[in-house]
Amino acid sequence: MFTFRFSVLLPLFLLLITTVNALHFYLDANEKRCFVEELPSDTVVEGHYRALEWTDSTQEYAINEELGILVEVEEMETSHVVTKTRGPPDGRFTFTSHESGDHSICLSTNYTSWWSSTHIKLYLDIVVGSTKPDIEGDRTHIGELSSKLRDLNQKLEDIRREQQYQREREADFRDLSETTNSKAVWYSVLQIGVLLATCTWQLRHLKRFFADKR
Repeated sequence: MFTFRFSVLLPLFLLLITTVNALHFYLDANEKRCFVEELPSDTVVEGHYRALEWTDSTQEYAINEELGILVEVEEMETSHVVTKTRGPPDGRFTFTSHESGDHSICLSTNYTSWWSSTHIKLYLDIVVGSTKPDIEGDRTHIGELSSKLRDLNQKLEDIRREQQYQREREADFRDLSETTNSKAVWYSVLQIGVLLATCTWQLRHLKRFFADKR
């Protein structure tokens, strides 16, 4: 059995992005071809295949309605069969991963004879979609976001009150400074007035003293 591997890594922050893998390959009648996809849990995968059988009479590949395609998907770690279907030469399959990890997607024909020389050309598109919505998880996440938002609003309100308090203190300090400066100015004016009055009194006193000496 020939096995080809291609891995699609889907980080959690890119789960909403759909990934498409398209390829074609050749398959003998009694051959099984497997591919490996690395999938997160609860991820929807859709596949579309189209099988063409070689016709000697026309020397080309064409649809044969008697041809059937077997699709089997298995979890590689647990060997759990996720789905096993048989379809027409042009068909689709869909499955949902139950556990995260590698999943083997195997395709084969309904021809079982080892002596068959039939050759198949098979086109395969695999679409790895988004995960299933986790309603309960979303509610929990929304609740956590709401709680964080309330805490953030409370912190913003505390900061706003603190800023208002600081502005009020600055206003009070400014008023006190202006009042103190005003009092200091008047006190300086009063000192100057007292000093002038004292000087005037002393001058008059000295003038009388010298006048009496004469």
